[in-house]
Amino acid sequence: MASIRFANILLETKPRALHFPTMYYRADVPFRPSGENGAWTLTEGGAVDFTTYFNALSVIKLRRYTRATAYRLHLQVQGAPCSVTQTRATRLGMTPEVLAQTAVELPHTDRWTDVVLDLLDDEQSVLVGFQLASEGVVAMRDAYYEVDIDGDPRTVDLAIATTTFRKESFIRKNMKLVRTELLDADDDISRHLTMHVVDNGRTLDPQESGDPRITISPNENVGGAGGFARGMIEAMEQSTPATNVLLMDDDVEVSPESIRRTYELLRMVNDEYAEAFVSGAMLNIEDTEVMREDTAYIDPELGICMPAKSRMMVSQYLDVVDNEAFDEELSVPANAHRYAAWWYCCIPMSVIRRVGLPLPVFVRYDDVEYGIRSNPKFMTMNGICVWHAKFEIRYNAGVERYQSTRNGMIAQMTTGLAPDFDTFLKGLHRQVDLEMRKFNYTDAELALDGFEDFLKGPKFIEQPVAQERFMRANRIKEQMVPFDELSQQAEDMGLKDFDPERLTRPMMEMDRQRSLQERAFDYLTHNGQRFIPAGSKDEAGAESYAVITHDGWEYPAGAIHGEDIIIAVDWASRKGVIRRKDTKRYREVVKRYKRDMAYFKKHRERLAQEYKDAAPKLESVGFWKRYLDME
Repeated sequence: MASIRFANILLETKPRALHFPTMYYRADVPFRPSGENGAWTLTEGGAVDFTTYFNALSVIKLRRYTRATAYRLHLQVQGAPCSVTQTRATRLGMTPEVLAQTAVELPHTDRWTDVVLDLLDDEQSVLVGFQLASEGVVAMRDAYYEVDIDGDPRTVDLAIATTTFRKESFIRKNMKLVRTELLDADDDISRHLTMHVVDNGRTLDPQESGDPRITISPNENVGGAGGFARGMIEAMEQSTPATNVLLMDDDVEVSPESIRRTYELLRMVNDEYAEAFVSGAMLNIEDTEVMREDTAYIDPELGICMPAKSRMMVSQYLDVVDNEAFDEELSVPANAHRYAAWWYCCIPMSVIRRVGLPLPVFVRYDDVEYGIRSNPKFMTMNGICVWHAKFEIRYNAGVERYQSTRNGMIAQMTTGLAPDFDTFLKGLHRQVDLEMRKFNYTDAELALDGFEDFLKGPKFIEQPVAQERFMRANRIKEQMVPFDELSQQAEDMGLKDFDPERLTRPMMEMDRQRSLQERAFDYLTHNGQRFIPAGSKDEAGAESYAVITHDGWEYPAGAIHGEDIIIAVDWASRKGVIRRKDTKRYREVVKRYKRDMAYFKKHRERLAQEYKDAAPKLESVGFWKRYLDME
């Protein structure tokens, strides 16, 4: 038997913790940092509870993933008489249960006093935590959970691999956190951790990390797929080869405690989960308490990426419990494949050696394809997470129309993401159809660009063309203009009363129900584009228009019905674009779509065989070393 210090009680004064303290604790009196060796103080008699997202112990997950046999709480207290009592969370409990029989009572003490609490566990417990209650001012520090395991800890050498492209502020901050909070710490992880920063933008000084265990490798701009492939190779070939590689995006905020818990979890893991992926949850930077996803799957009917769970509010007790008790088998279709996104995904090196490296697809579907190809078990846990920018406010048609179309189809041919390739053909049709209904012919053609590059076969992506094609997609996608220029364009077109400064998000997202007659008209005429009806006018004779969000996934059918002009606005960037119905261009896109589909049907079997045959080469270390000019 061995004992492992698994999780520190995490208390922070960062803005996210100040805005949403219930992610960390719940107190009925002020609970504040006291500035002495990480101590926090209850400033008057009351109680603070730690059955929270970051500070409860997920015994339901530890029972499943590890060789845990017992759990223990350690902390130090100083001050007024107080008690430390275990709490627990069950699946249907509304609040934490306080287990009075576990209470440790302490008299007033002017010295720091050690408290050790053996934690009770049973099959009904989802989480266990603790409550500190006092009759006056009391401080606590150095609180952590210890786990006893059956047998010896596994030897883990963890390598962080992160790919960056001109996001210096994010990556420098994360390098500093890793160095000061983990590498400089006097504990086990500091002796078994390395970090590989793959600099696709070549904007960092390779010597600036400040620690030889953090390497910065200038790299060609080969996207996330190429950057993470290089990180995997470097972790594989470092002086002490890594046993596990933690892939992490550059534009994330991470708590070092999440990395520490990942490391300790790997040391305790049982044989069943020895080759599982650790999938960190994505919380929103903008909406700090919102957990968007921890694992996801490909919808077998739609061919799109879907979170395995509904969104959770990790500041809310019930969601914190539900997040750990959730059974993905009840929400993920039986014929669907799960994967873990690479904003925070820890992969065993044994899996990398067995299944190979990512496909050279630049960005999008690289993590999806790799996760489905590997077909691992997944480990997720409260408190293992990153904060990432919301997808909704960083929509990019170059990624979502060109890259997603091309790469999804390539991955389907090489790996089989969905039961049938027709799922992705339906997805292409849906994208082209959606964009044209909103008069966005440019981005409809961008999706067809992705389809046509897929039709070129695997020899196309074997060549170093990924950067150029992505940059081209960004150049030719629909271009928005700043609000002042947008207002001038609207005025020049005679569009009255358009003032972007008076818009609100609800106004842009507003839709209305269509009548049956209106729905039939939109269906038969493809929103008025199969015929040429008279342009829409208001009562004064000016052209009318609809204002919608620029978000490419939305279809406000009622708002745009009968309009010839659409103003699409991206409130986050304060930009927008004016679109006008163009039946000539509509017919050109339809013709091109039909031509591409005819070519695919004729060459489908040949393409399938070519991609299948090329996959082992594209996923090999030898290929990637040549591709990245590492030889």
